[in-house]
Amino acid sequence: MKARTHRYGYLFMAPFLLTFLLFQAYPILYTLYLSFTKYKSDTFAGFANYQHLFGDKTFWLSMSNTWAIWLGCIVPQIIFALLLAVILSQYKLRGAGFFRTVFYLPNLVTAASVGILFSVLMDWQTGAVNKLLLQAGFIREPINWMGIPALAQGLVSLIQWWMWFGYSTIIITAGVKTISGDVIEAAIVDGANSMQRFFHITLPLIQPTMVYVIVTSLIGGMQIFDIPMALTGGDGKPQKALMTMTLYLYNTAFKNRNYAYGATVSYGIFAVILVFTLVFFRVLAPAGGRRDGERV
Repeated sequence: MKARTHRYGYLFMAPFLLTFLLFQAYPILYTLYLSFTKYKSDTFAGFANYQHLFGDKTFWLSMSNTWAIWLGCIVPQIIFALLLAVILSQYKLRGAGFFRTVFYLPNLVTAASVGILFSVLMDWQTGAVNKLLLQAGFIREPINWMGIPALAQGLVSLIQWWMWFGYSTIIITAGVKTISGDVIEAAIVDGANSMQRFFHITLPLIQPTMVYVIVTSLIGGMQIFDIPMALTGGDGKPQKALMTMTLYLYNTAFKNRNYAYGATVSYGIFAVILVFTLVFFRVLAPAGGRRDGERV
């Protein structure tokens, strides 16, 4: 009877295992194999592609661009999400559920659609943003938003923030709601003001949630592709300021058809994400996991 039960278990697991092996495990392993081959050939190249990657200025530029865009997004995202989560959770506002829904709506729209929308809005000749600014008298001539590297990166960061701060708000709200009301009431009785409660009670108690939000944002931010692709058509203009790591991977593998080096770039991206994820866990997580009495 027990052996029959085991057979049924394997039978129910079979669809997932087959799908995983075919569509996830095989591509991962085959990509690893390609990264050790030569361009337009299955000839083994050893670590030549990885050696070239370390000296590839475009790859390092794409990494720098990716970090700049992600930092420009995550800092205001965390600030806004944290403040909104606290306000909507601890201050019993009417319609809090409605506001959470409204804030989350941008996350439901596909990134490619959002990229196309903003490319139309921010067009320096026919875009609605420039026309509104001109009519309001804030500017005297149209601004070429996509012609200045810093403005272009700031625009992508703004779009990413707008799309994801609602999601972060909901996750942080869930963390804030795990804080017992008795703790907050005790702090009020002891005379703690709102700022003291925020920095000494709320923030320390939701640290695991904050680590989750930051690390998942890092993993997603290092793979940003849709918005720069929609805004620039894949060329990373202006002056390659929007050439992110994943966009560079796409151009290498699918535009230039250099699958071997594209596979190498993909594992380079994986290494970057892995290393910094471990660093973030190491830096952010220990404080929340210290035992009472452990030295700070």
